[in-house]
Amino acid sequence: MFGDSLSFHGPDGPHPADDPRLWPNLAAASVGARTELFAGFGWTARDAYWCLVGDPRVWTHMPNADVLVLAIGGMDTLPSPLPTYLRQGIRYLRPDWLRRRAREAYLAVQPWASRVTRGRPVALPAELTVRYLNDIVVAVWALRPDLPVVVMLPSVHRSSAYGYVHTGRPRAVALVREWAKRSGVVLFDVAAVIGDHVMGGHGNPDGMHWGWDGHQAVAVALAEHLAPLLDELPDN
Repeated sequence: MFGDSLSFHGPDGPHPADDPRLWPNLAAASVGARTELFAGFGWTARDAYWCLVGDPRVWTHMPNADVLVLAIGGMDTLPSPLPTYLRQGIRYLRPDWLRRRAREAYLAVQPWASRVTRGRPVALPAELTVRYLNDIVVAVWALRPDLPVVVMLPSVHRSSAYGYVHTGRPRAVALVREWAKRSGVVLFDVAAVIGDHVMGGHGNPDGMHWGWDGHQAVAVALAEHLAPLLDELPDN
């Protein structure tokens, strides 16, 4: 599985990837499997592609994978008032006091700027999200043409950090749906499962990440997608 912080962040913060309460692990356990998770804070589809081609740990698991889950692309839709290369470049500023001041200033301005710009630009344009998702699938199928792929549509949020703005989501959903239909990958609409949980304020106070009830609900829904794919494997 490639994911972002939604795959390892609970109601009280981030957790180790093998925490049994996390939805990737709950879903895998329910179908008699286990999850190898590659994820990071704020990861977009581009980060997942870079991980695929650049992390040798991924290569060790590819020959034995039964299903590839692309739980990525949701962060792509978030407002990014500052261009990504500048926003991510804050971490490299020195001395330390300058880095801290720059980060504090950006976090203070981000909600206001997200509202003023109506959520534009986003962290990664929808066209590029689809491009990188497709690049991942093409690369994997070059080695494992029989490997089933599940792609997760972007989730929803009610985060004050982004000014409660999420105007970039509809276009991303539409383009990913079109691409999934063309490509023959399995589509997982996570917002249909987790939407009420998030928008009702039952998850993390940040308005983005999920509570443990949400993790359980998403795991059940994902397992319903995984079970028939695993049943079709030759060794099953």
